[in-house]
Amino acid sequence: MMDIEKYDTKTLLLAAIKSEVDANSVYSGLAGRVQNAFLKERLNFLAGEEDKHRQTLENIYKMHFGTDTIELPDKTEVPLPDIEVGDENDPISLVLESAMKAELAAEEFYRDLAERFEDERTKNVMEVLSQMEYTHYILLKVEYENAKKFEEYDTTWPMMHAGP
Repeated sequence: MMDIEKYDTKTLLLAAIKSEVDANSVYSGLAGRVQNAFLKERLNFLAGEEDKHRQTLENIYKMHFGTDTIELPDKTEVPLPDIEVGDENDPISLVLESAMKAELAAEEFYRDLAERFEDERTKNVMEVLSQMEYTHYILLKVEYENAKKFEEYDTTWPMMHAGP
């Protein structure tokens, strides 16, 4: 469980925006790296979702802090987990597992952040973001389970794709 009480709302929103930017970058990068067309499509979908979340959070930030420019920190002090990408030789299941953990943390983060806002509109948007992050977790879980099966299949039946 993440303790966000020690951070001010402005810092938390900036961390959330940065987290969405970083997640978009990871999912876009992975989509360019995988061969599986179904997984590629889902990763591109997730990248687009994270970009929409960024836009939503930027609008909330501007609404509450009245600024047109948002300067994101290079690194945030809020302990939101990063998605560990590893290198190209690592099984995709490791990356998906890391992404699942990050999505669950984001779900909790937005649910807790919703409590910071008194206006119902912002509170509701944060709760919807929380639910969306959970649906991302479910989507990634399905892909993770598929990846594990494929990796095990590839390991169990070496040279299966080599032909006669």
